[in-house]
Amino acid sequence: MANPRLKDKYLKEITPALKAKFQYKSIMQVPKITKIVINKGIGAAVADKKLVDVGVDELTLISGQKAIATRSKIDVSNFKLRANMPIGAKVTLRGNHMYEFLDRLTTVALPRVRDFKGVSDKGFDGRGNYTLGVKEQIIFPEISIDKVNKINGMDITFVTTAITDEESFELLKLFGMPFTSTKK
Repeated sequence: MANPRLKDKYLKEITPALKAKFQYKSIMQVPKITKIVINKGIGAAVADKKLVDVGVDELTLISGQKAIATRSKIDVSNFKLRANMPIGAKVTLRGNHMYEFLDRLTTVALPRVRDFKGVSDKGFDGRGNYTLGVKEQIIFPEISIDKVNKINGMDITFVTTAITDEESFELLKLFGMPFTSTKK
């Protein structure tokens, strides 16, 4: 099986570019994406348990890998929430699945967002990880709009080995992430 397009791009183009820009002594110092975590909180799941199953199915379709239901850790009486109740869904992508998802996200899904001008560069956490919020799951072509009962958003977190946000920003920009501003 051939490598995904973005994995080849990382090895042939991105690694040398980052090594030159940040003056790394070894290619082992060049940051890389270790995993992509897609998380979907389903607040209405407290009242209707079937919504979690729908969320898991949607994430499985979007990512190409089986998603799991997330459960609450504590009781919150104001939200009628008990410990260990299913309240969301998540999936962690690594390896080839991760590169294929990133490719579909940047080339197909994000351009389908209405009035899209790019993603914010404010989602970095200070340790080289980036989180992107998506407001609608219907931007992914795998989701049929006719079958969607409720529009839900999701958080997509890119976990990298970058030490600083600047390194992570440059890595994601070279992968084709369409940031709104190119200065950091």
